[in-house]
Amino acid sequence: MIAFLLSAVLLVLAGFHLLWALGYWMPIRDEAALARAVTGQPGATRMPGAAPTAAVTAALMLAAAWPWFEPSPVTTIGLMVLALIFLARGAAAWVPVWRRLTPEEPFPRLDRTLYGPLCLIIGAGFTTLATRALT
Repeated sequence: MIAFLLSAVLLVLAGFHLLWALGYWMPIRDEAALARAVTGQPGATRMPGAAPTAAVTAALMLAAAWPWFEPSPVTTIGLMVLALIFLARGAAAWVPVWRRLTPEEPFPRLDRTLYGPLCLIIGAGFTTLATRALT
């Protein structure tokens, strides 16, 4: 059940990134407002380019598929790495240096109330799968 939920959430996130890579701004139709909401970069008026956004799409799709790979030491290590990545990203929402790098509202508010907690939950899911794989 955990693998299914993780994969479903990650595929939804990959879908958003794919739409952004294709230049379709959603759920906020104004590019500048969306850029401020999802990047938090000072003075952001444009979304990141297609190539980096497509790379994030591919990474999220790989993360969504990872729990379904044949059990092996490499799969378990991958689960641990994914757990660390998502836990670190989730924790970053409350780290002062991250706040200074991404100050453009509404990103800081969304990061502390949505993005950060979601990453922590995803990281906990991958931690649970990795722990189960070790036993």
